[in-house]
Amino acid sequence: MKQETAEKWKSFLELLRKIASYHEAVSLMHWDLRTGAPRKGAEARSETIGLLSTEAFKLQTSTAMGEFLSYLNHQTVLGELDETGRRLVQLVQEEYDRSVKIPPAKFQEYAELTAHAETLWEDYKESGDFAGFEPYLTRIVALTQEFIDYWGPKETRYDTLLDMYEPDLTVEKLDQVFGKLRDRLVPVVDAITSAPHKPQAPFLNQLYDKEQQKKIGIFLLEQIGYDFEAGRVDETVHPFEITLNQGDVRITTHYVQDDVTNSIFSNLHEGGHALYEQNVSKELAGTPLSQGTSMGIHESQSRFWENFVGRSRDFWERYYGDLQQHFPEQLKDVTVDEFYRGINRVENSLIRIDADELTYNLHIIIRYEIEKMIFNEGLPVSELPKVWNEKYKAYLGLTPPNDSLGVLQDVHWSGGSFGYFPSYALGNMYAAQIANTLKNELPQFEGFIAEGNFAPIKEWLTEKIYKYGKSLKPAEIIMNVTGEELNPDYLADYLEQKYKGIYGL
Repeated sequence: MKQETAEKWKSFLELLRKIASYHEAVSLMHWDLRTGAPRKGAEARSETIGLLSTEAFKLQTSTAMGEFLSYLNHQTVLGELDETGRRLVQLVQEEYDRSVKIPPAKFQEYAELTAHAETLWEDYKESGDFAGFEPYLTRIVALTQEFIDYWGPKETRYDTLLDMYEPDLTVEKLDQVFGKLRDRLVPVVDAITSAPHKPQAPFLNQLYDKEQQKKIGIFLLEQIGYDFEAGRVDETVHPFEITLNQGDVRITTHYVQDDVTNSIFSNLHEGGHALYEQNVSKELAGTPLSQGTSMGIHESQSRFWENFVGRSRDFWERYYGDLQQHFPEQLKDVTVDEFYRGINRVENSLIRIDADELTYNLHIIIRYEIEKMIFNEGLPVSELPKVWNEKYKAYLGLTPPNDSLGVLQDVHWSGGSFGYFPSYALGNMYAAQIANTLKNELPQFEGFIAEGNFAPIKEWLTEKIYKYGKSLKPAEIIMNVTGEELNPDYLADYLEQKYKGIYGL
């Protein structure tokens, strides 16, 4: 690398690290707001988040950033960079082109509003008061619509939002993939509905001590390789993972007294996100490449550890005894087979995060269809509870008795994360496809789980996915790992095989 380029590159990286420092401070305040910060300080804290986020935004769209990118994008200069360096320039350029179109004052308004709305959402969810939350959500939607206008709508307005979470994803592609998946899964759901021998789980309807839930949760996270010297677990209303830096990757969980599996699978899910973030190559630290490549690939890892590992028979053959030791009275008469079949029972439910693997995707499709209606058809926020309830009745045969169990159940919209929900279904499909390759390349996969030896699995995922961070695009990751593009048949095959075995079909 020529001296001039080397000097420019060093200064460019220093600017990126400064922006990353602002983001770290903001992430820490977001974590604090969601894990017990005093309510009376929430509004002032939201203003601080808005101010610091805007300072980072101004650096990201600054004249200096524009000059660095103009210099680095010359063909001769790009030729001096390695592949990772060129990917970094491309990514920062994309973020610059998108962000520079947004007025800083408008960005600050949005950052403050969403930070405050996430805190208020907890209260409105608990009380089921959608009317109280409606003005905040209405403003968030309006600002998001304004941002779409600044960015320039793609084929549809909602495509613009999808692209933020999964590059190059469109409504057209998603409709095809979801349609194909739905056609494969509906017959399985129908067969299960009429199956004579359905699993039961009365053992879950007992009181499970919260402290013991914490202990088994921490134990299982340690088992799969979550580094507690680079993370921690806290309690919150809606579980999440948040990365402050590579040495500080935190997760949260939620404890339900009469269902011990709720926190277990929450821990494994968020732990999967954290394993990804903790194992990105250290060489990418302080740059936008030091994070998961897309939310679809990110969710593939959370769903992999939660479902393909955590809901497997091999996992519970190994760890059911440990769970019984924490809850000897509740589980003394429950066999491991009864437990395995019970936690994998299929039943239509109101709550997405509690849904079984088979019906889970219906919850995502409902949210996807509603978000399309909001941004492509102009559905007013005031009509969301009505539309939500109609779709739950149509897809799952259930009508939420209140908005806490309905339209207010997820935190995502309060934070402005429109376009995120499809990532969960994409994650399921990616996870199944990745797991298929993993099993072919590690034939001892089930044996490793049965032994509680997760190191080879984590090492394989690190080498194939984690270490690259955002230096590879999601399409490149899935092609490199599996040798083909996204294929929903792997998920359908996995679910058919698993549930036919559980239900004796």
